[in-house]
Amino acid sequence: MHLGMTDATDAHLAAQYEAFPYPLRDPRDEAKRMVVGSPSHLLEVDHWVFGARRPRSQPLRALMAGGGSGDGTLMLAQHLANAGRPGSVTWYDRSAAARQVAEARAKVRGLTNITFNPGSILELAGSGLGPFDYIDCCGVLHHLPNPLEGLRNLVSVLAPGGGLGLMVYAPHGRTGVYMMQEALRLLAPGPEQGEAGLAPPARVDLARRLWKQAPETAWLRQNPWLTDHTQGGDAGLYDLLLNPRDQAYTVPQFNALIRAAGLRVQTWMEPLRYDPDAYLSDPRLRARTALLPPLDRAALAEAMCGNMGIHIVYCVRADDPAHAPAWDNPESIPVLREIDGEKLAKGMPPSGVLPVNFDGARVGLPLPRLAPAILSRVNGQRCIGEIADALAANGVSRETFNRDFAALAQALQSLNRLLLAAPA
Repeated sequence: MHLGMTDATDAHLAAQYEAFPYPLRDPRDEAKRMVVGSPSHLLEVDHWVFGARRPRSQPLRALMAGGGSGDGTLMLAQHLANAGRPGSVTWYDRSAAARQVAEARAKVRGLTNITFNPGSILELAGSGLGPFDYIDCCGVLHHLPNPLEGLRNLVSVLAPGGGLGLMVYAPHGRTGVYMMQEALRLLAPGPEQGEAGLAPPARVDLARRLWKQAPETAWLRQNPWLTDHTQGGDAGLYDLLLNPRDQAYTVPQFNALIRAAGLRVQTWMEPLRYDPDAYLSDPRLRARTALLPPLDRAALAEAMCGNMGIHIVYCVRADDPAHAPAWDNPESIPVLREIDGEKLAKGMPPSGVLPVNFDGARVGLPLPRLAPAILSRVNGQRCIGEIADALAANGVSRETFNRDFAALAQALQSLNRLLLAAPA
């Protein structure tokens, strides 16, 4: 065993990602699109981790722990390059096949701010790498034999005042996965099951055949939120249904893991998704939810909705001071994440209620009357005070602006759409 492997199952897991680098990516596609998501979107890191207080001029040292085929690495590195910001992104993974894909993708993009280092998360503490201001770890902890040990290794290379973006599987939205995994352990045993174990290509072939033949009553057929087995190629199918170790976490379980590592959650992504009141209008039910502490409210939303297949959080050290984004500072610069303010303003429903779809769970988000006028002026350059001045010239009082801007900021921040930019 090598690169931090701790048991036979871990060795088989490593072999899986050599045979099927994940997720499936073609470097040629970089010429026409970039995969964008959470965590590790630069605007999110600035806002949620650093409270929009860390200067853009300060170099950002980032680690992508379990970088895989490179989605998060390329996104963050490209964002830094596009913004002309100093910093570097370190890709870190034990899969040579995944590194080959990630390097080829970076080459197509011409990115020079990425460093590639082979290694296991379980070796980070003695790797000599770091410290890092920001660490991304997506889709890794839930495959480790000891997730807490892995998370503590990440914290060991976290710079003072830094933060992490984490993603783990969640159980309810993966309904059907573990049943199908159980079926395939019988039908297409893996090498971890001894002499009867089959090679990866044979297992993938049997898994595809079983999926075609599985009856309509199979719970995975009823689950519309998972598509790796149908759209992710052999790598996606193997990762979803043939992975030798796969642990899912509820909200309380994930929070307990984070706390045990000496961290605290800054936000669950997106915050509105974890607010039970977003789905409940009954005043008697809302009276009950008002009695619940924040973690229980998030757990209620998870259990009630049933469609969360992953949890994404940003977190910092538990003893770090809280630095909330300064929405009340007129010098702060609001920025929209991956949407155009003018288009959003023009498309606003007459009711002022923005329709939101969380993987089939539909909610309505009321926005204040001035929302279109404010959004059309949010361009990532104007500060809050300048937007207020522009509306004041049109007869909007400061009191009215402040009230509506606060309501808009609260609503769209909960969707992870309206954030504050890092200062110069």
